[in-house]
Amino acid sequence: MGNIIVAQSGGPTVAINASLAGVIEGALSSKYDTIYGSINGITGIIDNNIINLSEVVKSDSNFLKKLKVTPAMYLGSCRFKLPSVTSNDPIYNTLFQQFKKYDIEAFFYIGGNDSMDTVDKLSAYAKSIDSPIRFIGVPKTVDNDLCVTDHTPGFGSAAKYIATTTMEVIYDAKIYNTPSVTIIEVMGRDAGWLTSATSLARNNCCCGPDLIYLPEVPFDTEVFVNDLSKLLKEKTNIVVAVSEGIRDAKGEYISASTGQLDNFGHAQLSGAGKTLEYIVKDKLGVKVRSIEVNVLQRAAAHMSSLTDLQESVELGKHGVQFAEEGVTGAMVVLNRTSNAPYTVDYSHATISDIANEAKEVPQEWINESHNWVTNEMIEYLKPLVIGEPELEYANGLPVYVTR
Repeated sequence: MGNIIVAQSGGPTVAINASLAGVIEGALSSKYDTIYGSINGITGIIDNNIINLSEVVKSDSNFLKKLKVTPAMYLGSCRFKLPSVTSNDPIYNTLFQQFKKYDIEAFFYIGGNDSMDTVDKLSAYAKSIDSPIRFIGVPKTVDNDLCVTDHTPGFGSAAKYIATTTMEVIYDAKIYNTPSVTIIEVMGRDAGWLTSATSLARNNCCCGPDLIYLPEVPFDTEVFVNDLSKLLKEKTNIVVAVSEGIRDAKGEYISASTGQLDNFGHAQLSGAGKTLEYIVKDKLGVKVRSIEVNVLQRAAAHMSSLTDLQESVELGKHGVQFAEEGVTGAMVVLNRTSNAPYTVDYSHATISDIANEAKEVPQEWINESHNWVTNEMIEYLKPLVIGEPELEYANGLPVYVTR
């Protein structure tokens, strides 16, 4: 009947293993025989570093249940950029020889924008050699910047963690009657979705961040200082949320260092919060600290969203279903059909319309002062953080799977 192979790529999230579990569950009830897993993304296929997931599932009856709530990536990851399909690079022949060796009928790549680039190239190459192998992208990214789909797996859980952490920081900041500014730096190189999630901390039990700055609009340090000065006349403790990728009108990052570029040409940012901390200390002379949430926001399984995990599993299952139906060169997508009550359905979109594109926060979801978000953004976010999964604990700590 033929086999499938699945891999994970890019940065980790709380939900990417839930999507892996969904692919496995979908394959177990499909026409396919053996389920293989490639270790460290596409490089595992090249290096023949492949495991039999069908045997793993058989050896542990609770494997899939635990996998769904395990953070990061069970199969490991990579950031490997395939060369152009027209380059005649021998790597494609190597990959397709491996597919032939393992009798692969469908390949599933769980990842973000760069991973979809890989799916796009593999499906294009398959078409050029008349290969019947199906190539399906299963989305993930805490950045929520994949196009076409309403939102991406991993984002809801990261948003929940960020909103909760923001609440806790605000509670911490307001205990002293001393003027202070706390700056929370959130991941988001080109899109401010994650930083926008701090707005959920403005609720019945918390006043939320006072200011929110996103990379979709130019950041002006003088305006920033003026915003703070006005607020400090009204209240003692100010909490600000900023995206790591905020840029000035010239497009230059407000960052201590842009560091090096990764394999896909993305700037490795560092220090937007720290840069603003020094500016506030110099201009306003108040107590100020910056907090870089960093990788904590993408693997906090103890603060995961049940909605996020359930949707991630379904996306994996639907990916297998679409491959069985003959779909290739596509990514599984979520379509929001209603906001209240919240409902979604699943379909697929052409991968070439998604790869190497980025979805930014709509300008109309950012307020006129460019220092907060609108109610449309908040209503968009609310359903994505709902629900808490049941976690197994041992000696006070969560039980996760390990390879």
